[in-house]
Formats: sequence, structure tokens, C-alpha cells
Amino acid sequence: MWIRRSLVRDQEVVPLLFHMVALLAEVAASGGSFLAKMIERIVFFEIGPNPPKRLDKALARDVPEDASLSRSRLVKLLEIGAVSVDGAVLDQPRVQVPEGAVVEITVREAEESHIEGEDIPLQIVFEDDDLIVVNKPAGMVVHPAPGTPSGTLVNALIHHCGDSLSGVGGSKRPGIVHRIDKETSGLLVVAKSDAAHHGLADQFAAHSVERRYLAICYGAPDSNDPRLRGVKGVNFEPGNILKVQTFLDRHKTDRQRQAVFFDRGRHAVTRARIVESLGTPPAAALIECWLETGRTHQIRVHLAHCGHSLIGDPVYGGKRKLSPKAIGQAGVEAASQFGRQALHAATLGFVHPVTGVDLLFEADLPKDMVELLSKMRGQG
Repeated sequence: MWIRRSLVRDQEVVPLLFHMVALLAEVAASGGSFLAKMIERIVFFEIGPNPPKRLDKALARDVPEDASLSRSRLVKLLEIGAVSVDGAVLDQPRVQVPEGAVVEITVREAEESHIEGEDIPLQIVFEDDDLIVVNKPAGMVVHPAPGTPSGTLVNALIHHCGDSLSGVGGSKRPGIVHRIDKETSGLLVVAKSDAAHHGLADQFAAHSVERRYLAICYGAPDSNDPRLRGVKGVNFEPGNILKVQTFLDRHKTDRQRQAVFFDRGRHAVTRARIVESLGTPPAAALIECWLETGRTHQIRVHLAHCGHSLIGDPVYGGKRKLSPKAIGQAGVEAASQFGRQALHAATLGFVHPVTGVDLLFEADLPKDMVELLSKMRGQG
């Protein structure tokens, strides 16, 4: 049972005791066990001064932080009649509540997820009671979908975590707060509790999470290239740092793709720098990319927009010819046969949403990208 201390005043103790007595009487009358009934917890709090005009927003603002209830979870609780205000059950998020109204929310313990756990090997980088960081291999989908109902990261996490999943959004499932494409490898953080899910989601929404990727692209995005000066949305910052700033939205004819726009879509900013030029003259480059925003396919679309698409990208890469004189025949063949976009989520940093500790993780390049680099350097 969750009670904000500042609210337990003399006039509220009696109603609270009556609620507890009624709860016990209901259990006794139904023949159910007390343990089974106590899978619910009760959250009490008071609506503060100048409340928002919508109930869901007022609840999200004033619910105790340690109750770990996100606005979306609160809306779901409203819909099932789990929220009462001054003793009256309310189920409409748009109604208005006054300052000082006493809110009671009944929160059921998390139910088992409908998604089946699968014994799939995982590379665990970090894990505690609230979250888990994994190094996802290329080829693994993050979340089940109609085309991939099994074999996903979520299936693997449900099996791995077992009873340590305290529940996200009322279900014992991992909380996915960000994703990387199926054929992109690298670091992902996943919530194991509502508190972690809520806190991580806020950080991603605020763009305060550090995410850096390593990629191998065609050509070298250099500020000395006069062609790049004429590409709309592209400029360079000090230190030869490429900055791409556009809007991204679904492609006009291919709904599976994203495309660059300047008059509609979602704002997107990508930065990149050359880590290593490959070939003489440079035919390709190992680059580091980091995101100011996190949109679907963002790095892949932005680099293609610049004319520096990722090697192996089947959607945005196109057919590009590399010079054997620059990187050798073995390098040309390795690039043409590379079976996925050469993109790896190498660095992930955030504040632990429960402990407040700064965390930073790094994952080395996977074997296939290491081998590709070696051959393009003329070492393979």
C-alpha cells in the first residue's frame, strides 16, 4: 500500500481504515485468500495547486514519483476504472478535477506477458533489478511483429529475466524504450521495471542519452569536398564534423522507407566524423555518428542524402563501384558481398533511472565489420 506521508492527516485515517476493513471483508466473503487479494497496491495522493484541465495530465503531474506510473499507464488505469477521485470512480481522461481532490488508484501486480520466452543466447553487458543492457547481434529483431512473431530480443529477454521482470505497463515484459534495426548490431538498454521504463523514456524524449555508432560508408565525408557544400541540409562544424539537419518522413511511394524532406516530417539531426579513411584516394571510410534525435533509419537516410550511404545497406545503399586501385580487389569483393548495413551501436550512456548513477557502455565492432575493415585496408 502506497501512501504519501504528507497526506495522512487525522481526517483521512478513518476512511483509509474503513477501506482496509472493507478489503478484508471482501476477501473473506469471496472465499479468496488474503495473499491473492494483496496482489493489488493502492496509491493515494492529492491534486496540487493550479491543476491541469485534463485529469490524465493532473494525475501524471501529481502522482508520487516512487509509484512509477507513467502517463500512458495512468490512462490505461483510468480506462479500467481503477482511479477514483474523492470517492467517485472516473474513467475519462478529459474531465477536470479541483485542487485538493484526493485520488485513489488501484494498481494490480503485473500479469504474465502473452509473449513466449525463448532460450536464445544473449550478450549481457550490464544487468540489475531495474534494467538490462545487451549487445544485440545483427539479424535479431527487437520486438515481435506480424512478420517476426518469435526469435526476437524480447522473446530472449523474457526467458532470461524470468521472475526478475517486475512488470512494465501492467505486464511482465521488458520495456523497450529505443530500438535499432534488425541488421544493425550493438547496444540497447531495456527496462525491467515500471520505474526504469518511465525514467529511461523521459531521457530519450529529452535527447539526453548518449548514443554513438560506428559505420563504414562509401567515400569520406570531408569538409574539403566541394560537392557537399551544395547539398541542402548539410554543413560542417569545427573539427571536420559533418552535420545533417532535415525532416524525415515516410517515402512518398515506398512505405517501408524513410526519406528526407524540408517541408514536413519529424526534425532530425545527425553528426558524423571520419575515424579512418580507407584507400588512396579514399574510397570509403570508418566513421563515428551520433544522434541529436532518434528517428527511424536516421543515420542510414542522412548519410545516403549526403552521398555517403552505408556499405551493405540494401535499402539506401544503392549499387556503388569501388576502385580496386584504392582498396584492392579483396576489399572491393568484401564490400560488395557484405550482407547488411555496416552499422554498429558502439556507445550508450545514460543516467540510471532509479539509482541516479551515470552509466556509459561500449561494445567493440562485431567480427564481420572487423573483417570488412581488414580487407579494405589491404590486410585480408
